[in-house]
Amino acid sequence: MRHLPLADPGTADHRSPGRFLWWMARGQWRTLVVAMLFGIVWMGTQAVMPAVIGRAIDAGVAARDLRTLAAYGGLMLVLGLVQAGSGIVRHRYAVTNWLTAAYRTVQLVGRQTTRLGGSLPRQTSTGEVAAMGTSDLEHLGHVMDVLARFAGAIVSFVLVAVILLQTSVTLGLVVLVGVPVLVLLVGPLLAPLQRRSTAQRELTGSLSNTASDIVAGLRVLRGVGGEQVFARRYAAESQRTRRAGVEVARLQSVLDALQVFLPGVFVVVVVWLGARYAVAGELTAGELVAFYGYAAFLVLPLRTATEFVNRLIRARVSAQCVIAFLALDPEHTDPTGTRPEPPVGSDLADAVSGLHVHGGSIVALVGERPDETAALAERLGLTTPARDAAVTLGGVPLTALPLEVVRRRVVVSDTGAALFSGRLRDVLDVTGTGDVEAALATASAQDVVEALPDGLDHVVTERGRSFSGGQRQRLVLARVLALDPEVLVLVEPTSAVDAHTEAAIARRLREHRRGRTTVVTTSSPLLLDAVDEVAYVRDGRVVATGRHRDLLASVTDYRLTVTREDLEEVAPR
Repeated sequence: MRHLPLADPGTADHRSPGRFLWWMARGQWRTLVVAMLFGIVWMGTQAVMPAVIGRAIDAGVAARDLRTLAAYGGLMLVLGLVQAGSGIVRHRYAVTNWLTAAYRTVQLVGRQTTRLGGSLPRQTSTGEVAAMGTSDLEHLGHVMDVLARFAGAIVSFVLVAVILLQTSVTLGLVVLVGVPVLVLLVGPLLAPLQRRSTAQRELTGSLSNTASDIVAGLRVLRGVGGEQVFARRYAAESQRTRRAGVEVARLQSVLDALQVFLPGVFVVVVVWLGARYAVAGELTAGELVAFYGYAAFLVLPLRTATEFVNRLIRARVSAQCVIAFLALDPEHTDPTGTRPEPPVGSDLADAVSGLHVHGGSIVALVGERPDETAALAERLGLTTPARDAAVTLGGVPLTALPLEVVRRRVVVSDTGAALFSGRLRDVLDVTGTGDVEAALATASAQDVVEALPDGLDHVVTERGRSFSGGQRQRLVLARVLALDPEVLVLVEPTSAVDAHTEAAIARRLREHRRGRTTVVTTSSPLLLDAVDEVAYVRDGRVVATGRHRDLLASVTDYRLTVTREDLEEVAPR
């Protein structure tokens, strides 16, 4: 039995939906083959059962031969047991195939999400990723599930056709020609079904994205009174998605009805022809019963074939969405050449802004617009698209270093950082080697842990929603401090805490990060007074540097930004 999740999901062939589905099938070919074999046995035993019943009637009942009747009865019992056993095993392997395809999809999407890193939100939406992890994996799993029954349907159809041809060439030809014709009759519905399914899938992804945006910004929406606006927007998008789903369901209902109606008509035709042959004396009573059994049985492979086509269409739509996501490239890739890593404690510099951070120092970035300093912080960590080699560490451009080296040595913790689900100790200590206690003390977050019934063993809910904004911010700070990177860039790390807590963090941060480079974007005087140097940024450029108190006295714009004084209050009289 296969263990899930897979040790390695493999490298997907994302050139087309068909190639992707074929790649997935090859990745689990063993369980697919076993499922198909048992599917063939399961449906094959059902296919030959009418022939055995017909022989039992002719050779046993009509001939009044109890021994022959008992022998055929025993054969039917054996066939029934084989059918039951193979059906159980087929189902188990079908579920395994469904789960394997689903897990593989989740692992591929998860790996690609990690590969894209910070560029993910700029290349696709949260709702699109969520839809791939829900509806798309379901459709991809279904097509792998139905393959076993589809193989059984094909083999059993051929088996029934051969038996019928041996008994009656006319009836055999009716089956051989009629079944493919019935399948082709539903063909005109398949293209519109795919178009409508594609449209519904796009709307579902958009709706999921809207929902995630609302949930993520619910606190802000409440603050500005925008709940009703977004509620109406979500309701409107929800109705569009519902209407698209109804359009798919309307066509799907016609297809489902045809799956019952067309085989039913076919059964009537076969039984009518068989009855005429029986009245004419060309068929025995047992053969007539067998022909009725064949006609009734053929409903199953017919419905299975149309179900397979239906599942395949939906799987192709989902595969298109998945391969489009897998085809995305990260904004940063490893350089072709190799450069030696700069020594530990090297200076960090940015040629665009003119920022220069000496190794082992703590520097604060202050700007008239917080988004400017936040963008500079992201550029320092190479989390935004790199168009040049502006940012250097020890004189080596970050773009010339392997991305793994950059991520290990330079860590950015911005305002969008979130807490993952799991045990709090594991959430805070991502490497398993960090000093969590010291990090909690520096972030002034011991009270948060002490208030939890299980302390560090407390299970964090999704995105840490059970914590307040200030508690969550302090825990995020503790997590990145426990990581203890060589260069740490913090974006507004104390914006949601009170002044007393902020003062405690400012005092402890300097000691905790002694000897390692730290860059903080903030306008808090408490933090600014504790750093080694402040860089004042205007229009993306560093226009003044120095100690906080010196800049207050010498740079008017800096004083206005930090103290939020009115210009009239500081203008010379």
